[in-house]
Amino acid sequence: MREFFRLLKREFKLFLGNATLRSVFFLAPVLYATLLGFVYKSGKVENTPVIVIDKDNTPLSNQLVEMLGDNRSIKVLKYLQDPAEINDEVIRRNAAAVVRIPSRFEADILQKKYPEVNVYVNTGNVLTANFASKALQLTIGTFSAGVSIKALQKMGMPAPRAVTQYEPFKTNYITLFNTTSNYLIFMWPAMLAVVLQQVILLAMAVSFATEFQRGSFMSEYQHMRRWAFPIMLIKVIPIWTFSILIVSVYYLMHILFHVPLPEGILNFIWLTAFFVGSASFMGVFVSILIPDALKATQVLMIIASPAFIVSGFTWPLNAMPVFVQFLASIIPLTPFLQAFKILLIQKGAVTLTYPYIKHLGILLLVYAFLGWLALKIKLWLMYRSAPTGNMKED
Repeated sequence: MREFFRLLKREFKLFLGNATLRSVFFLAPVLYATLLGFVYKSGKVENTPVIVIDKDNTPLSNQLVEMLGDNRSIKVLKYLQDPAEINDEVIRRNAAAVVRIPSRFEADILQKKYPEVNVYVNTGNVLTANFASKALQLTIGTFSAGVSIKALQKMGMPAPRAVTQYEPFKTNYITLFNTTSNYLIFMWPAMLAVVLQQVILLAMAVSFATEFQRGSFMSEYQHMRRWAFPIMLIKVIPIWTFSILIVSVYYLMHILFHVPLPEGILNFIWLTAFFVGSASFMGVFVSILIPDALKATQVLMIIASPAFIVSGFTWPLNAMPVFVQFLASIIPLTPFLQAFKILLIQKGAVTLTYPYIKHLGILLLVYAFLGWLALKIKLWLMYRSAPTGNMKED
């Protein structure tokens, strides 16, 4: 036990003495959390440029343009004629959409000829396109309904009946979860989890590989060569300790950026603990398997880099090929984000997260076993061929 604590103390010193590890593990999460927090601080995209070409320029068309201008999500750029190159103008003005009001718009409405208003959506950026499209549908739909109701009233129909004639049945759209469509709440916490997994894997990539490369492992761990799992604990305990510090900083940043905290805080602690444990043991396994720090780092980054894309957080897993779903299932970030979405965004019952916690628990046990097995074999191979002087017992 004394040897265990000696080596654990040494591991803390090695970790804190490595300038690269210190900067990656402590500065990167705080820097990324702050940067991403300010990027998504507004939560919603507002004042998105929209080109409105009003070729009619009559009181009714001007009313539609004014209504569009009153919507805070978009910023109207009014034109009276088509630009020479509309596509180039969209790019030049960074417009999310183009609304084209035809000539004789008012006259055709009054004569019930049903003029067409064409809306061209710039899907070069899907996010801004969705926000602009939603705002335009709402405003133009409201204007269209108002015009129809007024026309029926002019024909002598009472207002209540005119509404029912225009809208024979009423549809209520009620949003669930993140009702304000706040992108900060949706994206920022998930990106923090991505960063946490990245720094854990980066730190673990060099844990064993560096010791193997510089030849210090055999001399330092010869008295514990029969105890593979305690050696693994010596390597991961500093990571677990400093991960608590990082998660605490994230907690404070939730308050700073006014992001709600997950439901069921105790369950969230268990979820995070399993996530950190499974990610660290995954790093241990690769670090033992590839006894070169640079190559181990490269392999883990190849695994971790697409983790957010294949996690199912922004794109459903069932829409991905089977082999991609399998890849996602062996990365700890995937079940963590699924459970995290339930706790933070959907405010669901804690019991709904149990399958994902179980998934993380299985990954933790599998990677711990694989790491233990790889280290056990590595120790046997190393000390079998070691000189007799390195085989002294306590």
